[in-house]
Amino acid sequence: MRPTKKTVLLVQPSLQPPGGANGVAAWMIEALRAEYDLSVLTWNPVDLEHTNRYFGTSLRASDFIALSPHPVLRRVLNGIPAPFTLLKMHLLLRLARRIRRGYDLLISASNEADLDCPSIQYVHFPAAFQPRPASDMRWYHHWTVGVNAYRYACRRISDYSPSRLKNNLTLVNSNWTGGKVRECHGIDSTTLYPPIAGEFPPVPWPERENGFVCVGRFAPEKELDKVIDIIAAVRSRGQDVHLHLIGGRDAHSSSYYFHIRRRIEQNASWVFLHEDIPRAELAGLVARHRYGIHGMSEEHFGMAVAEMVRAGCIVFVPRGGGQVEIVGDEERLLYRAPEEAAEKILQTLGDAERQRALREFLETRAVLFSTERFIARTREIVRLF
Repeated sequence: MRPTKKTVLLVQPSLQPPGGANGVAAWMIEALRAEYDLSVLTWNPVDLEHTNRYFGTSLRASDFIALSPHPVLRRVLNGIPAPFTLLKMHLLLRLARRIRRGYDLLISASNEADLDCPSIQYVHFPAAFQPRPASDMRWYHHWTVGVNAYRYACRRISDYSPSRLKNNLTLVNSNWTGGKVRECHGIDSTTLYPPIAGEFPPVPWPERENGFVCVGRFAPEKELDKVIDIIAAVRSRGQDVHLHLIGGRDAHSSSYYFHIRRRIEQNASWVFLHEDIPRAELAGLVARHRYGIHGMSEEHFGMAVAEMVRAGCIVFVPRGGGQVEIVGDEERLLYRAPEEAAEKILQTLGDAERQRALREFLETRAVLFSTERFIARTREIVRLF
């Protein structure tokens, strides 16, 4: 007789793209589906076709039991013209606590989670950390009294306890985030880098375009103005390079999107926009270029940076956040100011030996962000837990 599989409940607001947390959750299911009886508790029903196409997974409805709150509750909250993300998460935690005794293990891939028993929590950036990053702030956050009351009410709904979550095994997306978790909660964590799905065409270096790609949402925190200024400075020194901005509009940053559109139009001979392009097209475009550049000063991890590294690009990043780990703290690729970035780019463009050394070094980093490594590490962590 076959041994009974252990049961696992994954609590995750959504598996739908976009979103790094949703992608990590989808790949956790991919990693665990063969060894465990999985149930997945989400706010809305899962569209696996959309999830698989965007994140590169191959999930089937038979891989897990799909659970969600009562349809009436979902309809009521979904009908209100506000996201209420925190409230929905605490309602999921409340439901998970009610059914937890039916499972051997509970996992959350959406930051800290008090599930009333030792669990596994994957933290992308600690939800309790203050002050919040500028990218998290919305107009209503300035109403401090109301925001604090809302957060308190959400915690009461799920009987949330910061002390209980310290009993969890905490996974983080970077050592930098692990430092924030230690600062916020006083606990240690294990770094499990998110997976970068999909294959990038193996384009030989001599056949690649002598230009730059920049991947990410068109939002203020991505600092695309800075990226354009850096490449403009490189061009002003006699280098015939160009820049491709690849990404999608941010629902909260329409004015910034149109600002960047105007800057692209002003530099139309060498800055090109690629908006919401299919994954295969993105992979091909990135792999056809020699260089990548990132602008955000403190990415918690930096999925776009890891994508460019996996595609074989030499990638220049700000000296801050988890993105520094992706490029292995390589000094020749880090910058604090646009002037330093332009200078290091010029040194690299004019030195074939430097290019070769950086490419070989980044090849050793790329394997850290593969789906195969993420699956193997996830399985190992869950077995040990």
